[in-house]
Amino acid sequence: MIKILLVDDDLKSSMLLKRFLEVEGYNVTYASNGNMGWELFNSDHPDLVLLDINMPGMNGFELAKMIRKTDDEVLLFFLTDRTERDDRLKGFSLKGNDYIPKPFYPEELIARIKERFENRKHEVPQNFIIGNTLFNRNLSNVTYNNHTVSLSLRQTEILSLLAEHLGSTVDRKEILKKIWGDDSIENSLALNVQITYLRHILKDDNSISIVSLKKKGYILMVN
Repeated sequence: MIKILLVDDDLKSSMLLKRFLEVEGYNVTYASNGNMGWELFNSDHPDLVLLDINMPGMNGFELAKMIRKTDDEVLLFFLTDRTERDDRLKGFSLKGNDYIPKPFYPEELIARIKERFENRKHEVPQNFIIGNTLFNRNLSNVTYNNHTVSLSLRQTEILSLLAEHLGSTVDRKEILKKIWGDDSIENSLALNVQITYLRHILKDDNSISIVSLKKKGYILMVN
């Protein structure tokens, strides 16, 4: 069940919205101010935060900034009567996923929530756990035993293809065509070099290996 944290100091409107969301099947937690919202965010780990901006104490922008310091994945929707251009731009600069002016129809909010989570089902993952190694495609690095190594663009692209098909063969020609555009001899030699670099980088107590299959391709394996 999708967990939603609603942070808004308007108790009456919030309770109505909370009930509406719960009828739609969402698990909703309510906080009446930013400080309480921060506490509940850390304890409940919601999938979506609905944020008012004008609140006593910590406002919605401040809370969003704190959340984004610790979590890049959670969805943030601003629900507010502050509709000026600068406010909207600030909301999106804080990596808000949506900015919905008040008053709004609850059905519109539900539609936006459903659309966001439906799209997330088709998103390509940015992090891969390979054995005891974390591969962050977005940051182009791998981390093992608290040691992080940066990857080149080519290495990131190759490792992404292999990680997406962990334990399965990835055709050599497919790699060459997707990353270099063709399977010429020069590009084939370049692929050999990058695979050698990746094998050196992916140490992980020798539990990770990139297996070559002659005239076929490569398999990323966790032993």
